[in-house]
Amino acid sequence: MAGRYGEDVLAGDWRRRKVTPEVDAEPDLVVEDADSGFCGAVVGFEAGAVVLEDRHGKRRNFPLLPAAFLLDGQPVTLRRPTRAPVPAARRRTASGSVAVDNVRAQVAKASRIWVEGIHDAALVERIWGDDLRIEGVVVEPLDGIDALDADVRDFGPGPTRRLGVLVDHLVPGSKESRIVARVNSPYVLVTGHPYVDVWQAVKPAALGIAAWPVVPPGRPWKEGVCAALGVAEPADMWRHILSRVNSFADVETPLINAMERLIDFVTETP
Repeated sequence: MAGRYGEDVLAGDWRRRKVTPEVDAEPDLVVEDADSGFCGAVVGFEAGAVVLEDRHGKRRNFPLLPAAFLLDGQPVTLRRPTRAPVPAARRRTASGSVAVDNVRAQVAKASRIWVEGIHDAALVERIWGDDLRIEGVVVEPLDGIDALDADVRDFGPGPTRRLGVLVDHLVPGSKESRIVARVNSPYVLVTGHPYVDVWQAVKPAALGIAAWPVVPPGRPWKEGVCAALGVAEPADMWRHILSRVNSFADVETPLINAMERLIDFVTETP
């Protein structure tokens, strides 16, 4: 009769068998649904299911099934806290997104965002750095976009290897617009802002000036700005600019819109 029922379930060192830990679904706990990959913070409960909200404000309900969620990459079973949860104050990142606590930065994905130069990269990091680390997206500075079409071909974009490019002075009829027109991959999105340099995308009020100086044609723009504002070196001016940027409220709307489109594009699920 022993063979009829197979192996004795109590045989062996059954006490060492791995047990999925149970975790209270506290407000703002960030977890991932193991089946769908949806990642979000706990915001409440409905009809026996936990409600998760992602960084874009999208909400979905998930049943509280055993081992149905991932916390820091490890399976867990969520349970409703025995006490009524008290909603925590929602902290915001510099970009205005809902901040998520106790979550590690993801391993970098194959997708990338390119920007023109180290100043652009530093400004993007100042405002969107928290969001990009959670998404696992790396921002890389370019040394100009004159060879953008060749650089894109070398990158080899695809369904799981998307590329977003942020371009300065992207206005109709400009040299930049003609260069961008040569890029036609469906896995590449190029956006931009109308400002001559990313410096100009910072609101003058953040720097305590009424407006950016008008630089005569033919003179390097940054040097002209420094001369008009009485600053000796562009490096000194840039340090001052970056120190006055604390959030998305300190930069112009075209830059915000362009970056949000790029982040959505490169993090889109294939």
